[in-house]
Order: sequence, then C-alpha cells, then structure tokens
Amino acid sequence: MALQPGWAGRFFEDFGVGDVYRHPLGRTLSETDNTWLTMLTGNTNQMHFNAHYSAQSEFGRSLVNSGITMALVLGLSVSDLSQQAIANLGWNKVRMPHPVFVGDTLYAESLVLDTRPSKSRPHAGVVSVRTRGLNQDGQVCIVYERSFLVYRRGMAHDAELFPVADTPIEAEV
Repeated sequence: MALQPGWAGRFFEDFGVGDVYRHPLGRTLSETDNTWLTMLTGNTNQMHFNAHYSAQSEFGRSLVNSGITMALVLGLSVSDLSQQAIANLGWNKVRMPHPVFVGDTLYAESLVLDTRPSKSRPHAGVVSVRTRGLNQDGQVCIVYERSFLVYRRGMAHDAELFPVADTPIEAEV
C-alpha cells in the first residue's frame, strides 16, 4: 500500500490572475450559530437574537450576525486559497448587498486579482482575491477583497509535522 498525500492547499506558484475557485462546501446557518456568535461578541443589536423584536422589522425575522457571514465565507474559502497562508494581510471593500437569515445556506467563490513575490520574505508571496458569498438562491450576500501571505512550494513550515505512528496503519486491527 502506497502512502498518498492529502490535500495540502495551494502554494504561491499555484495561483494565477483571473483564476476562479468555486469552493466546494456549502454551510447552512442555524439559530444556534447566530445566537452563539452574537452573544460571544457582545453584540446587543436585537435584530440577531430577539425574534419578537425582529418580527416587527422590515425583514420580518432575525438577521444573521454579519460577523458570522464574514467568518463563514472566509472559512469556506480556506481549503482552496489560504490553507498554506502564513497570515492574512487585510480585507478591503467589504459589502453586504443582501441579508442573510437563519436557514440560509452560504456558498463561496473567489477570483484571483493579483499575485506578487514577497519583498521581505523570499519563502512567500502575496495573493489578492475577491471573494463573494452566495445564498442557496444565488443572491450575493457578501463581497470582499482579501490579501494574504502564502508559502512558496517546498517552503512550508509543516512539511514534516505529521507524527510517525508506532505501528503502520495496515497492521492495526
């Protein structure tokens, strides 16, 4: 049996300006997701946690906390974009053109806007992308631009990080 490497993410050399990644996973937002993050962050806007209050609003129901929307869409993009990132460098032009509600399923896609070698870190490069989150009906709920520092191929710090087991996997019962 041959050891097959798992998906490790993309390295700087794998990105090309104009590439589009449709990130494969979608995630449905629950009431629990919304309440937990809203309370964790100390957000006191009742539109996120008071059903009676938000039912009287123009939306007629609670809005999902925008921090969840941002974090979820970012998370959905990690396996394709920043699994090998060293650090996020910034977010720009964040817009939320459509509300997100409990029960919505979000998907994400990203367009590579720019790539450049790092001036200060020869083991890395800077990638800039535009990412958008869409709900199950294809409505764009969030759009932002993000830049991150990502390792060059063969330069990642975790190449030998996986521990060696005492016994091979095929020998276990």
